[in-house]
Amino acid sequence: MLNESLRNFVDDLWYGRHPARFALLPLSWAYRGVMALRRAAYRSRLLNVYRPPVPVIVVGNLTVGGTGKTPLVIWIARKLVDCGFKPGIVARGYRGRATRWPQQVRADSDPVVVGDEALLLARHTGLPVAVGPSRGEDVVALLRHADVDVVVCDDGLQHHALARDIEIAVLDGVRRYGNGACLPAGPLREPAARIDEVDLVVTNGLAARGEFAMRYLATRVHRVGHAADSHSFEGFPERNVHAVAAIGNPDNFFALLKRVGFRITQHVFPDHHAFSPADLDFGDGQPVIMTEKDAVKCEHFGDPRLWYVPIEVELPEVFERRFLTLLEEVCDGQEAA
Repeated sequence: MLNESLRNFVDDLWYGRHPARFALLPLSWAYRGVMALRRAAYRSRLLNVYRPPVPVIVVGNLTVGGTGKTPLVIWIARKLVDCGFKPGIVARGYRGRATRWPQQVRADSDPVVVGDEALLLARHTGLPVAVGPSRGEDVVALLRHADVDVVVCDDGLQHHALARDIEIAVLDGVRRYGNGACLPAGPLREPAARIDEVDLVVTNGLAARGEFAMRYLATRVHRVGHAADSHSFEGFPERNVHAVAAIGNPDNFFALLKRVGFRITQHVFPDHHAFSPADLDFGDGQPVIMTEKDAVKCEHFGDPRLWYVPIEVELPEVFERRFLTLLEEVCDGQEAA
């Protein structure tokens, strides 16, 4: 109940008209100033910036919370493979409990150690993945252990210690920039004007002029721990289900389940929550459907009630052409240098 109340308060504060935002504005201005000074220090080389010997593509967002970065990173990595590149991926490994970083991630890695998103990246791409708090050190470790000719960085817009060649920002098409304020009065990690500096803007939902719309694709429900056991949405034997999400913006997931005909009881947990079996015991034996990011942390429970919905994304052909043109220009520039 406390988590739900806190989430509602933050949503009203950042995306509504809660008056508390005015009291927090001085802190937002201070945060914004610190971020501006930090970025200026990297741009002037007062702080060290690591320039890898291969192109770096950064995918990130300006706001706190989920916008669909990880599915987009997977899409980009697969597209690079299709085009003959040898990509590798770096990420934060958020909430991973490893005692040493960076960590190399495989499909059978423990999500408790490396983080849930990192495991999804490794499983869905089959590519080299390195995670840790320092993106530069992650890239060094990746290049040391794998034959990589381009790096995709998941959630790295604000990590200015790593030089990048292409920046892609992801927006939520409904929430956009919220109330337009930086943390803590609003959801912005950087001022909204930062969006004008990135190379491509991908919008999860309805896109504005100059943006590229990204659409979620989901058609089936898979049993947690037994992915081969799956049903179409229409063929799933139950309509009344518990819907569980421990992601930045769970409303999109809940809306998806409702659109395909499920009658759901919603259960929201903190982002990247470490589930226990008791968290998912709702006392009625009904199926529990969760996100794939949550499912990887529940595979060892052996609970046949647990199911998940894998998400892929679809992007317009014009985005693909623009992205590959930018990458070609980067590669040509490096060869000329």
